[in-house]
Amino acid sequence: MTDALWLAFSERVCVDDQLRLALLPRGDGASSLAQLGERNLSTLASIAAIEERRADGADDDSPVLQELARLDAKLNALVDIVNRLLVPASALPARAHVRFNAIGALVPAALLPAEGNAVCMRIHLDACPSLPLELPAQVQRRLDDGLAFLAFEPLGDAAADAIERLVFRHHRRKVAEARQSLT
Repeated sequence: MTDALWLAFSERVCVDDQLRLALLPRGDGASSLAQLGERNLSTLASIAAIEERRADGADDDSPVLQELARLDAKLNALVDIVNRLLVPASALPARAHVRFNAIGALVPAALLPAEGNAVCMRIHLDACPSLPLELPAQVQRRLDDGLAFLAFEPLGDAAADAIERLVFRHHRRKVAEARQSLT
């Protein structure tokens, strides 16, 4: 089973970035998994709405589009202000290199709690650091390079699909940034 999960994880596109990450010990419980699933769905929907950008159109000179762009900029500024008020940067966990998708994550083994293999991976994404993703996981394997592979507990198809969409948006943004830097 572990090898099948590792293979499935390795074959999928991942978010591969320096993110604010905390790994906490967790107890098992079906009700807590259901609650985490609902909270994560809400968080992922909020992050998707924040990250959503208007497609550039050919008629940017339109007064309506200019007004929408102005309102979009104001809302983005407001979201940034609220995020800073809700969770100051000093209260956020340190950044660590993490690679994750809907199957699991590769994380620094040094961040794992000392007790048990059941953890809750808390990721504070830059789009909305005050709403962390809380992904229950099991430590599946510790690698020789100081990393550990965590397999996520199933939170339902909707949460897995939302994580896949987040991963896809992140990957698409990184590809666009790479192309832009080449020109």
